[in-house]
Amino acid sequence: MKKTLVVLAGPTAVGKTSCGLEVARHFGTEIISADSRQIYKETTIGTAVPSPEELAMVKHHFIQNISVTESYNASMYENQVLEKLEELFKVHNLVLMVGGSGLYIDAVCEGIDDLPKVDQTLREELQDRLKKEGLDALTQLLLRLDPVSYEKVDLKNHMRVLKALEISIQTGKPYSTFLSDTKKERPFQILRIALDLDREILYTRINRRVEQMMETGLLEEVKQVQHLKEYTAMKTLGYRELFRVLDEELSIYEGVDLIKRNTRKFARKQLTWFRKEKRYQWFSPGNCKEILDWIETESGYL
Repeated sequence: MKKTLVVLAGPTAVGKTSCGLEVARHFGTEIISADSRQIYKETTIGTAVPSPEELAMVKHHFIQNISVTESYNASMYENQVLEKLEELFKVHNLVLMVGGSGLYIDAVCEGIDDLPKVDQTLREELQDRLKKEGLDALTQLLLRLDPVSYEKVDLKNHMRVLKALEISIQTGKPYSTFLSDTKKERPFQILRIALDLDREILYTRINRRVEQMMETGLLEEVKQVQHLKEYTAMKTLGYRELFRVLDEELSIYEGVDLIKRNTRKFARKQLTWFRKEKRYQWFSPGNCKEILDWIETESGYL
């Protein structure tokens, strides 16, 4: 059979981890994590890193392997995963990629342009400007430096605006000039699977997961990484809300409720991203037998 990368994607809390373990064990293969939050060493509970027992069941790659203090992006992930896949395909005909980070998945499947490493001082200066001057001031700066990105980027997403500004200022060239629509050919076939549930069921699972995170010590974990909260990687779901609790801007009840609401919103964005790619085959996470049959048929595994 042709070497095959199977992508198992979907929104947060849909059941990717358990489904991925079953698929990987069935094919006797390893898992590449495609989660832009689980890649960091300092976070565990709030990023829903697989348990030690789950990690022991199947070998995982790109789980907690860099620090939040390190600069990292999808371009670096692409290059590292392609190197790892070349190694894994020497012993496996099929490798599984599991995660909900659409940009990371697309980087591996289709390629992303190499972006220069951003100077940490510049990043901190822009974050400071965001605090003092607000997002509108930075979007106006982006309009002057890179009108093309200004028209394309989500101007309400401060992370996207900051990213475009970082590259534009550091290189002296518009961020948009580093991005092309040319898809890279891969020396392996790619099968894409996405998981989804009835919206109310998914929301219930999200709410329960947040409650379980709190029960297992998320607040304590956030206290332990509070000294790192200015790093970009820490301005993420579950952490940013509880930093506000620790700063006494929110009560613990308000903070937990905000995590739930923001996570539901994040799940909707993930689903929108994956639905734009028409090559995904959609399944319910409970239909693992159907998923295995589909992979075997499409990959030529039998």
